[in-house]
Amino acid sequence: MNAWLVTAAVVAAAMVPPTVMTLRGSVEQRLVALQALSILTPVALVAVAVGAGRSVYVDAAIVMALLSFAGGLAYARVLERWL
Repeated sequence: MNAWLVTAAVVAAAMVPPTVMTLRGSVEQRLVALQALSILTPVALVAVAVGAGRSVYVDAAIVMALLSFAGGLAYARVLERWL
């Protein structure tokens, strides 16, 4: 296990509180937790890609970053009436 995989494990552990917040928080807290997860997930995937030597994970991280931005905007638009 190298330093990149340890970094990916630390980032994955940092994803636990926002995940709990998406399950138990208010509408505003869920939106913030979703945005936090949309930042942490591609970072973890890039760390795994470098640690494992697989460039396909970097492609997945780029796609996830682009889709999570659009997903966050769509989520905010749907919840607009409650915010």
